[in-house]
Amino acid sequence: MAKKTKAAPATPGPAATPRLLDHYTGTVRPALARALGRTNPHAIPRLEKIVVNMGVGVAVTEKKFLEEALGALAQVTGQKPVATLSKAAVSGFKLRENLPIGCKVTLRGRRMYEFLDRLVSLALPRVRDFRGLSSTAFDGHGNYSLGLSEQMVFPEINPDRYTRPQGMNITLVTSARTDDEAREFLKAMGVPLKKDDGDGGAAA
Repeated sequence: MAKKTKAAPATPGPAATPRLLDHYTGTVRPALARALGRTNPHAIPRLEKIVVNMGVGVAVTEKKFLEEALGALAQVTGQKPVATLSKAAVSGFKLRENLPIGCKVTLRGRRMYEFLDRLVSLALPRVRDFRGLSSTAFDGHGNYSLGLSEQMVFPEINPDRYTRPQGMNITLVTSARTDDEAREFLKAMGVPLKKDDGDGGAAA
C-alpha cells in the first residue's frame, strides 16, 4: 500500500505593490518630471516618511489612557509605536522629566503608502463637515502637517474598545525642494488640499 505524502505548504507570493506607490511611479513621477523639467528620477519630489504622533497629557495621572493610545496607534498604522517622554519638569502640571506623555510612529516604505491611502480615501472623508485640508500648512522645507481631533475616523478603530477621543498629528515628510513643489506633489497623490486658505491644516 502506497504511503500518503503530505502536500507541501503553499508558499505565499510576493505582496502586491501598494496602490499609491503604483500611482506615484506610473503617473505622478512622470508628470512631475515633465512639469519641473527634470530627468533625474531622484530629483523628483517623493514621500520619504510619515510621522504620526499622539500627545496624551492626561497620561501624567491616568496611565491607562497612554496604553489605549499605544493600542489605537498600532491599529491605525500597522506598526508598533514608541512612547514619547517629557523633556522638562513642570510642577504646576505634576509633570516630571522623562515621563511618558505620548506616542509616535515613523512609517516608511509599504506601510507609509498604505497609511496615506487609508488616510485620504477612508479616514478624511469620515471627518464631520470635511471640506479639504489647508494648503498652507507647510514648514518651508516641503513637509506638510495636519491634525485630527480623534482616532475614530479610521474604520479599523473599534469604538467599543476605544471610547476616549484621542487626537493625533500627522507629518508628511517629502523630498521636495520648496513648499510649492510639495503642494503639487501631494495634490497629485490625492491629498485633498484646498485651493487657498489659512486654517493651519487642522482636519478635525
